[in-house]
Amino acid sequence: MSSRKEPENKPTPEKGFSRRGFLGSAGVAGGVLGSGLVEQPAQAAPPPGVTGPGETSITLTINGKPVNVTVEPRTTLLDALRDRLAMTGAKRVCDRGSCGACTVIVDAKVMYACTMLAIDAVGRKIETIENLTSGARPHPIVPAFVNNDGMQCGYCTPGFVMAAKGFLDRNPNPTYEQVKAGLGGNLCRCGTYVGIRKAVMEAASELKGGRNA
Repeated sequence: MSSRKEPENKPTPEKGFSRRGFLGSAGVAGGVLGSGLVEQPAQAAPPPGVTGPGETSITLTINGKPVNVTVEPRTTLLDALRDRLAMTGAKRVCDRGSCGACTVIVDAKVMYACTMLAIDAVGRKIETIENLTSGARPHPIVPAFVNNDGMQCGYCTPGFVMAAKGFLDRNPNPTYEQVKAGLGGNLCRCGTYVGIRKAVMEAASELKGGRNA
C-alpha cells in the first residue's frame, strides 16, 4: 500500500471583497473616523470686510451714548435692544415690519427695528422710547398719551409714541388729517386711533408753546 497522501482540496479565494471583509474594513474606517485621526479641513477665515458667521463686537450709538454689544450678523436691531441690552421699550409683535410696535428713530428717520440688522446700525444715531423720559421732564408726547387715553393693552404704545415723536420732529404744526396720514404705518388692535391722534395734536400744541416761551 502506498504511503503517499492525497493533496487536500483548498477553496479558491473569491475575487474582490467578501461580506466579512467588507464589514471588517468598515469597522476599521469607523474607528479611525471616530477617533479623530482623519484630519478635517480647517474653516476658512471670512474675507476682509465680511463679518461672521460667529458673534462679533459692535458699538451702537443709542440715545446719544456709545454702547458695546456682541451680536451675530443676523441679529436685528430689535433683538439687540431687547435681548442683549435690556432695552425692552420697543415691542416684538408681528416681527415682519407690519405693525410698528418696534418703532425707533435712526438718523432722524422713523424705522422698524425688526427690519434692520444691528450691524447696519453701527455709526448711526439711534433713539428709543427710553430717551423720552430720561430728562428732567418727559417729552410732551408722553403725558399727552395719558391725557387722551391713547393706550389700552400697551403693546403698540411705544411704537406709536416714537412714530409720533418722529412725525412731530418733521412736522411740528400738523393738522388732524396730517396726523392721521403720518401715523399710518402703525397699527393698534385696541382701536385707540382717535385718542392717539388727539395726543399728537396736544403734544404739538405743547411743543409750540414751549418754543414760543
